[in-house]
Amino acid sequence: MKNEESKISRKKFVGWLGVLSLFATVGAAFRTKSNKKPKTIKMLTQDGKLVEIDASLLADNAKKLSNTELQNWVSRK
Repeated sequence: MKNEESKISRKKFVGWLGVLSLFATVGAAFRTKSNKKPKTIKMLTQDGKLVEIDASLLADNAKKLSNTELQNWVSRK
């Protein structure tokens, strides 16, 4: 009799442990989503100032500049 009762309580313990781990996993998933910061990229303006721009605002098909194009683009004071 005592042995049967201990098996039932072990089953309940393992069941509750599974439920608690499920809640912990779901809670961790929600916590990581809320802590996301927008990704920013540092870029140089034409007058030589450094600014940060949100990466979602930029086009994906950007063309790389050569060094000479970059040097001609920046206006000198």
